[in-house]
Amino acid sequence: MQPTADMRQVAVLGATGSIGASALDVIARHRGRLRASVLAAGSNAEALVKLCITHRPDHAAVADPAAWPRLRDGLRDAGLPTHAHAGPDALQALAAGPECDTVVAAIVGAAGLGSTLAAARAGKRLLLANKESLVLAGELVMAATRRSGAQVVPIDSEHSAVFQCLQACRAGDVRRIVLTASGGPFRGWDRARLARVTPAQAVAHPKWSMGPKISVDSATLMNKGLEVIEAHHLFGLPPARIGVLVHPQSLVHALVEYVDGSTLAQLGLPDMRTALAVGLGWPERIDSGVTGLDLLAQGRLEFEAPDLDAFPCLRLAGEALAAGGTAPAVLNAANEEAVSAFLQGRIGFLAIPELVEDALAALPAAPADSLEALLAADADARRRTRHRIDSSPPGSPAA
Repeated sequence: MQPTADMRQVAVLGATGSIGASALDVIARHRGRLRASVLAAGSNAEALVKLCITHRPDHAAVADPAAWPRLRDGLRDAGLPTHAHAGPDALQALAAGPECDTVVAAIVGAAGLGSTLAAARAGKRLLLANKESLVLAGELVMAATRRSGAQVVPIDSEHSAVFQCLQACRAGDVRRIVLTASGGPFRGWDRARLARVTPAQAVAHPKWSMGPKISVDSATLMNKGLEVIEAHHLFGLPPARIGVLVHPQSLVHALVEYVDGSTLAQLGLPDMRTALAVGLGWPERIDSGVTGLDLLAQGRLEFEAPDLDAFPCLRLAGEALAAGGTAPAVLNAANEEAVSAFLQGRIGFLAIPELVEDALAALPAAPADSLEALLAADADARRRTRHRIDSSPPGSPAA
């Protein structure tokens, strides 16, 4: 189908991941109004070529330059006119350029910061799933959106829920917001049991189908801590007005409490396509492919406080947000390194928060007044955390 003037041209960055797959599913349901014009991945050129065969974008890009020949040859062998690109600079140029008006930012980790900032500075509609961009450089990203007029629509289910609830009233009428957490696969476990957790157990999330890094973050509750930091930047609320509740059914995604005592909640089945449809269609509602919520079939809804002793990452994220400056960047970098080492079997599960806490204590917060300062803090935290991991026995908590 040839694009029309009113068709939204969408760049899906992180197209081969779970969020990318959900985004492409929603886009394919609305061929008359949505089109995937740019698809980007990390290094999996073969999977990206398969997606190009299905969705026929104008451009495809891999972040890893070494994968470019495989992407180029795969597109050529498939007879596609799609242009092949490679490298972070290419991703940023595509996110900022005329090839798209909407960017789904779903590249995992700090690697997604450059393309997210590029889209924000270019005034695009930014469907933000890369929470690390806001954790690492939230002030810079949000300042860029204000200058350019970019529209940020969060597509984490919790932040999408807050976004939707806020449409009912003025932002000044909000008393607080509450994000919900499933509790992950280890809800109710104590530290003795958590010490024996394996990577296979940690990536087996009970509700969501996600990549390994995000799944581990969910298991440690770091994912929720990062979302608290993200919510602070997205909605302009201080940490004291952002709460977290564990809700194992994962049907209530967030709540917004107003000054008059009323609380609005957004509910839905745990499927990322709902939040993506909100982002792609807003202010209209479009079909996401997700069925409605049958509360009678679901049974009761339960809520409980998070266990900060067993899962200290949520506490550490709150402390980093309170410290401000470069502290969230240190938190994020140390966590990425620790999670990678855990998934490789080099450290134990409980070593993840220990390594993060060590980095925060060793690298005090400094002003986050430039991207260079934030990237320097990120690099320092990674170096320290890698050194701590390397000096620990394989598979044991880093001491």
